[in-house]
Amino acid sequence: MELKRVVVTGLGAITPIGNDVKTTWENAIAGKSGAGPITLFDASDFKTQFACEVKGFDPLEVLEKKEARRFDRYSQLAIKSAKEAMEDSGLDLEKEDTNRIGVVFSAGIGGIKTFEEEVGNYFTNIDKGPRFNPFFIPKMIADIAAGHISMIYGLRGPNYATVSACASSTNAIADAYNLIRLNKANAIITGGSEATVSVAAVGGFNAMHALSTRNDSPETASRPFSASRDGFVMGEGSVSIVLEELEHALARGAHIYAEIAGAGMSADAYHLTASHPEGLGAKLVMLNALDDANMSPEDIDYINVHGTSTPVGDISEVKAIKDVFGEHSYKLNISSTKSMTGHLLGAAGAVEAMLSILAIENQIVPPTINFEEGDEDPEIDYNLNFTFNKPQKREIRAALSNTFGFGGHNASVIVKKYTK
Repeated sequence: MELKRVVVTGLGAITPIGNDVKTTWENAIAGKSGAGPITLFDASDFKTQFACEVKGFDPLEVLEKKEARRFDRYSQLAIKSAKEAMEDSGLDLEKEDTNRIGVVFSAGIGGIKTFEEEVGNYFTNIDKGPRFNPFFIPKMIADIAAGHISMIYGLRGPNYATVSACASSTNAIADAYNLIRLNKANAIITGGSEATVSVAAVGGFNAMHALSTRNDSPETASRPFSASRDGFVMGEGSVSIVLEELEHALARGAHIYAEIAGAGMSADAYHLTASHPEGLGAKLVMLNALDDANMSPEDIDYINVHGTSTPVGDISEVKAIKDVFGEHSYKLNISSTKSMTGHLLGAAGAVEAMLSILAIENQIVPPTINFEEGDEDPEIDYNLNFTFNKPQKREIRAALSNTFGFGGHNASVIVKKYTK
């Protein structure tokens, strides 16, 4: 069977650096940090008191008041991005076979705030017996954003969530891509959402010593590839991407941002939370993506790295890149946009895939911010082009986006410039 070609025809975003695609992209190119003091709860007793929050979001922009109360914040953000992506795609659902349009949408954790509230209420009022909101479970579960999107639009194609920690939304994109190229759907809304700026999530990651504690300077705390990096910065938000079979998109005159060229998956099979120190899983996932795309390392011009600003992870990813790309490593642009958005956990892959798509659309590489001269790590090769502090214009034929998750889950997607 001949595999179908899959293209990107719609984008939607709500991130710490912008409440739509246009603003997110402009602020990424400007090198703007989304970090600041936590406002969603009182973090004064926590080791980390800052995060990359979404700013100025009102769920009533996209949901009725009664509906909004039945949606966890992560689902509210998902609906916001999905609506923008669907409008951007121009899909006229009255003319479409909605049995062949699906939703494959991810969350690494899901409704953790809802879980906190319900369990907290139980213990606060334990003398009154067990009282739980009937919407507790459907608000909390990690697949419910995918369900909500399908119900809002009446989409009856494949519908599910992928959960693989910080690789979740890259896995969602890979699954959506595979379903379309296997002719199981004409179009799929994919991506991810996460809303984990919460007591339990920040407290839990603090207990693991995973978060930066640079409370005196939140905007400079995410500093991938710097010697002084001390952990990632929590982020929240959502990105939706409309993938579509090429001929279907051409028949309706859709704008095509880029083509999905291939995707790879692998496991570290090493540690609960730490990357393999030699980057073995990272190396394998990039090789798998290149093989799936039928590309050589020399075909890639830009890598949007996982680059979380953690001591071990940044080093192992650089080792893997050098192993895979060899001498071509020095001709690549590399950047970690987490330096601006923070780490959106299950939604990270969607954000970074979108920024890779827009890098191709605009032929410009967004920067890795917060690097300072004199802050070099002796274990990192600075002859590589990390696109520090300023964007760089260049020809980008294809871009690779990496995501690696707790449990050793690795996923990469390759996007390329669309040509007939």
